[in-house]
Amino acid sequence: MKYLPKVIEIFKASRNNYGTRKIKIELKKLGLTVSRRKIGRIMKINGLVSNYTVAQYKPHVSKCNESKIMNELNREFNTETPYAAVVSDLTYVRVKNTWNYVCLLIDLFNREIIGYSAGPYKDANLVYKAFASVKTRLDAITLFHTDRGNEFKNKLIDEVLDTFKIKRSLSMKGCPYDNAVAEATFKIIKTEFAKNYHFENLKDLELRLADYVNWFNNFRIHSTLGYLSPRQFKEHNLIKTV
Repeated sequence: MKYLPKVIEIFKASRNNYGTRKIKIELKKLGLTVSRRKIGRIMKINGLVSNYTVAQYKPHVSKCNESKIMNELNREFNTETPYAAVVSDLTYVRVKNTWNYVCLLIDLFNREIIGYSAGPYKDANLVYKAFASVKTRLDAITLFHTDRGNEFKNKLIDEVLDTFKIKRSLSMKGCPYDNAVAEATFKIIKTEFAKNYHFENLKDLELRLADYVNWFNNFRIHSTLGYLSPRQFKEHNLIKTV
């Protein structure tokens, strides 16, 4: 099969995550037109199984933040400028025989992970560490949206938001779709990252998370971004506006 080397190369470069749809897109970028059926046949014969084929997860339930803050985002998941709206959530990751946690900050403009952290506790300090990792000025962020997890309702977080004049937004109680982009991103993280490694300790988790975030932002293509990576999408749109 003349397409076999390229299919394998793309699949391995995707860290075993891409299925036939995304492999077809990547082949097309190389000037190769191959049907999904043919790609699927190549994958099956050569034992190339996407991580998404076997992924299933059960959510952990968090206590609810009863704050009266409104849902200012109002499910406007596509923004026209960087940092107009940043969404966040936390998830659990197995490290040895215990749970550790990961927090992500995601820019809705290009789905880029602009901040992240990992730690042994699901608390405000983890969220604070994610803000501290952001490379841009925090006052560039207009709106910060999350669900009603108690880890987001804390004096430490309030001080960050007040200091940099970042407006607050909370999902409605019992409405996970209000934070759909963060929810979807964590499903990706669980499938492509968390289940594929046996983390020895927190440091191991932090190093592998940094590596994955770099790949996610610079190389992983997204259907909602026209099959560009977050950084490619941002560069493409900034060029258009100049």
